[in-house]
Amino acid sequence: MARGLFSGKDRGDPGGPILREPDGTLFVRRTGGCRLITGVSGYRFDDIQNDDIVLDIGANAGAFCIRAARMSTSVWAVEPVTAGVLRENIRLNGVAVRVIEGALGRGGVREIGWDGVYARVPAYPLRDLVRMAGGCDFLKCDCEGAEWEIEPRDLAGVRRIEMELHLPPIGGPQNPGLLDYIGRHYAFTIDRDPSHVPLGVEGILHARRS
Repeated sequence: MARGLFSGKDRGDPGGPILREPDGTLFVRRTGGCRLITGVSGYRFDDIQNDDIVLDIGANAGAFCIRAARMSTSVWAVEPVTAGVLRENIRLNGVAVRVIEGALGRGGVREIGWDGVYARVPAYPLRDLVRMAGGCDFLKCDCEGAEWEIEPRDLAGVRRIEMELHLPPIGGPQNPGLLDYIGRHYAFTIDRDPSHVPLGVEGILHARRS
């Protein structure tokens, strides 16, 4: 298996306290460090198909990708900072998710921070992540502003998008070309949650290729 990839198929003992979500998804508990997200409120993904290739960019603790792996046989998670606990949670839930320890970007190596925790990791263009996964039918993206670095043409072949859209200072300037491409090729809505405004979140994009 290539460096940076991990596939969890067997349940493992994390050796620590466990959080059980209402739907039965399990997460290791951690004190201190950065926030670990265990819920998926706001995302719509009940239309994931068994043969979809699912790409979860900004997987954090695995809230989305672990649940997606119950619906699809090909799920990939991209995470730069919390990849260690992500792998533990994949093992704990006994699902098959391949982890790419890296970030969305434009190439090279980048220092990525989350709640004061930093890691230097490869920053992959979306087209490279799609190539590594063997395609992408369903894209979930929550990468703290790096979504604006997506080249619109890299979305070719993506049927569904669930994406957090960020504003400065978290994200850089919006990419009008990305929004224009989505507007021309997808039917979409954006849910705006006022409680997220202080965190620099414009809203969650729900898009289906038309």
